[in-house]
Amino acid sequence: MEYAVLVILLALVQFTYFSIRVGANREKYGIKAPKTTGDETWERLHRVQQNTMEQLVLFVPAMLAFSFYLSARWALIPGIMFLVGRQLYSYEYVSKPPSRVPGMALTLFANAVLLVGALVGIGLKIV
Repeated sequence: MEYAVLVILLALVQFTYFSIRVGANREKYGIKAPKTTGDETWERLHRVQQNTMEQLVLFVPAMLAFSFYLSARWALIPGIMFLVGRQLYSYEYVSKPPSRVPGMALTLFANAVLLVGALVGIGLKIV
């Protein structure tokens, strides 16, 4: 279970970095709070942060359930895939939005593996 918690904490550190980056760039791009629109580059930074938060809603409980009901060690693989996918998505989306697909696909695949694995694991415990 420690592996799952470590990966979740790393994902939260990554999300915190994305959040700080959004706030720190408000002045640079002239986006005064509470506005969330304006400069296209800032909007991309903001969208990366928001999309990551949306993905974390699935990732965190699925990671814990997979780790608890199926395998704590095997949870590392989709967990690391999630982190890499989010970083790739961030780079791709900010630099050239149409190229974001590989990072998003890796994120979605990791979440799907965790969710299905958790369901299989809990199903095996129930039966």
